[in-house]
Amino acid sequence: MVSDEDTPRENVYVTGGDGPEKADLVLGFVPLTDCAVLAIAKEKGFFSSHGLNVSLSREPSWANIRDKVAIGALDGAQMLAGIPIASTLGINTWKKPAVTAFSMGLNGNAVTVSNDLYRQLEEVDPDGMKKLPHSAAPLKKLIERNSSQGRPKLTFAHVFPVSSHNYELRYWLASAGIDPDTDVRLIVIPPHQMPENIKAGTIDGFCVGEPWNEYTVKTGLGRTLITGYEIWNNAPEKVFGVNLEWAEKYPNTHIAVISALLEAAEWIDKKENRMEVVEIISREEYVNAPVDIVKMSMTGTFCYGMDELPVPLADFNVFNRYMANFPWRSHAEWFITQMYRWGQIDQAFDIKEVAAVIYQTETFRQAARATGHVYPHRDHKEEGIHSEPWKLREATAPIIMGADLFHDGLIFDPSDLIDYLRKFDVNHLKVDLDELARLNT
Repeated sequence: MVSDEDTPRENVYVTGGDGPEKADLVLGFVPLTDCAVLAIAKEKGFFSSHGLNVSLSREPSWANIRDKVAIGALDGAQMLAGIPIASTLGINTWKKPAVTAFSMGLNGNAVTVSNDLYRQLEEVDPDGMKKLPHSAAPLKKLIERNSSQGRPKLTFAHVFPVSSHNYELRYWLASAGIDPDTDVRLIVIPPHQMPENIKAGTIDGFCVGEPWNEYTVKTGLGRTLITGYEIWNNAPEKVFGVNLEWAEKYPNTHIAVISALLEAAEWIDKKENRMEVVEIISREEYVNAPVDIVKMSMTGTFCYGMDELPVPLADFNVFNRYMANFPWRSHAEWFITQMYRWGQIDQAFDIKEVAAVIYQTETFRQAARATGHVYPHRDHKEEGIHSEPWKLREATAPIIMGADLFHDGLIFDPSDLIDYLRKFDVNHLKVDLDELARLNT
């Protein structure tokens, strides 16, 4: 556990607060490069500048994060974007309303496979494997060949049932006509255990965040087929999440935490600071991985294979630019559509109403005003329509936004969520879309 001070202080009033607020906080994280926002907020004094005495707790899995926040063992934590939604709805857990007012960044994941699987893909579809980024079409051919020969299903891992990794992997597979629930075997493994499972042969591939793709590549255990950025340009990734009752009990503390994280994210995204960030998060108490591996994606490059040169990928990790920290309610709605698509939700409800409770945009705006940052005036945006940076003018000042294309060319329009769901041929819907449409007009 990492602490700002040796001696915890008594709870104090947070600057600008109207009542007693909690200053001594324990916040959780999982050892991934995108824990950087929490690490830098502590190490560079952003928490303390907002009157907060923060200890960071390194957790081994996302289940630990979810459960410890739910029972109050952690005040808040780095979370998969799907966790506050799943906790509120009771997906794979008991119902415990949770919220987020801060996105910790965009992108950061990749799909990596074993060397053996890569060789099989080249064998079954040599021409297809020459096309970059790799689609799942060669994998579809291999699955069909294996099935005809009576071979066992390939096994892919992701980090959690409601993770962006699960949805990105499923999206990529399904775009080639692969049914993730019948054509392959999907399992859950904590992020840092992915390389060892590839080495042991217990899995054939995985979707995980950094540095575990580059670690797998650089140690000669596998090759990356496609990055999360190439599946969906500037997709939302982690969030900072707390229990709803915590947010209601400590509203000014919540704003102070978001303010500190916003300043830390801005500091991280300055190019001149990235190597210092790498050195900090590489430490044993954070990611505990070699600097040379952590720095790859964090400094704007990525290596797909051990025998290949790194290539520029400037937006592999986005921590602040493109309004990355704003909790877009349309992002929450996209995640909910995927939960419906893959049968994780079996009851119809008003998606926008649920998203509006969980993604607290006004709390972010309060923090942004307190720290002098710009923010958007709207809570939703389309995805899949911009191939280049674009300018968002519905904001306190014009904001440069990033590309947002999906690799299959689909467009996500948050004004018609049901039409979006109807576009997917591969799905395991457990609700009647007409009934869902009646509640989402």
